[in-house]
Amino acid sequence: MDNRDWFKKAGYGMMVHWGLYSLLAGEYKGLKSGHYAEWIQSYHKIPIKEYEKLCQAFNPVFFDADEWVRFAKECGMKYFVVTSKHHDGFALFKSKADKYNVCDMTPFKRDIVGELAESAYKYGLKFGLYYSQDIDWHEMHGGGYDTERISAGTTWDNIWDYPDRTIKNYDICFENKIKPQVEEILKNYGELLLIWFDVPVTLKERHSKQLYDMVKKYQPDCLINSRLGNGIYDYVSLGDNEIPDSLDNIRGAKKSPFGLYESAATLNDTWGFSYHDHNWKRPEQIAAYRKQLNDLGINYLINVGPDGLGRIPSPSIDILKGAYELFPLIQEEF
Repeated sequence: MDNRDWFKKAGYGMMVHWGLYSLLAGEYKGLKSGHYAEWIQSYHKIPIKEYEKLCQAFNPVFFDADEWVRFAKECGMKYFVVTSKHHDGFALFKSKADKYNVCDMTPFKRDIVGELAESAYKYGLKFGLYYSQDIDWHEMHGGGYDTERISAGTTWDNIWDYPDRTIKNYDICFENKIKPQVEEILKNYGELLLIWFDVPVTLKERHSKQLYDMVKKYQPDCLINSRLGNGIYDYVSLGDNEIPDSLDNIRGAKKSPFGLYESAATLNDTWGFSYHDHNWKRPEQIAAYRKQLNDLGINYLINVGPDGLGRIPSPSIDILKGAYELFPLIQEEF
């Protein structure tokens, strides 16, 4: 069975947002982040040199890849997706293209993506990687500088360290970091179910096409979501926390060429860890949303945001375990 057929039947997966921002836990110098704690660098305009100090403290002694993946399987998930690089530009894998990564810049020095890939294989879950292909606040030429769209932070691009947008050229970031890192994750972590790209603000069609072609060159069966941009994709990523009542009511009215859809959603309001955010959904809600989405042929990708020590928050554990126990009962009710 190829990945298209498998994905169409998968139904349920786990997403993990984890990185340097997890150490801040939604707070910087006594000030809260916005709803999305993983956007805190942009929200509070934290200079790169200041933000980089978090590398010295990133030593998640309780991180256990087997524990995370086993938990996902116990909750009925069929696949596992982790943020290999988010908008802050910090990679959770060993990268020759850029030393701003967990192996070269932190005392932890372990390839987190590699450990999770091995665990996914061990426990029989398909593995996917999130990669921010446009926004990168660690780079002068990171994208996002040519849009007035509202962002979850101050701006899409790093305008606090690099205020002169007239000299920014996304091609430089794309050639020097984005393409080489995407090639690395395609080559180094075994068979991938998917690459989960995000917020295509700056990408031109040629950028999206180059990334799509690269994925298919190295892993022809790897699926690519619609957030690659410019209408080039295998499956549709719905809006954040979007739970439609029909395929015709999906925001943006996107259609998948292969009938593949997925809704990524949070358990509270944030994706990254925040100790301020206690707006947790109930297990009954998660089970009902899963049924509603699955009945429409849409996969439900539920996110957890581990803390800076590598622990999945206990409310996330309780909710997902409860939702798994309730799901058969909700199916019977309809």
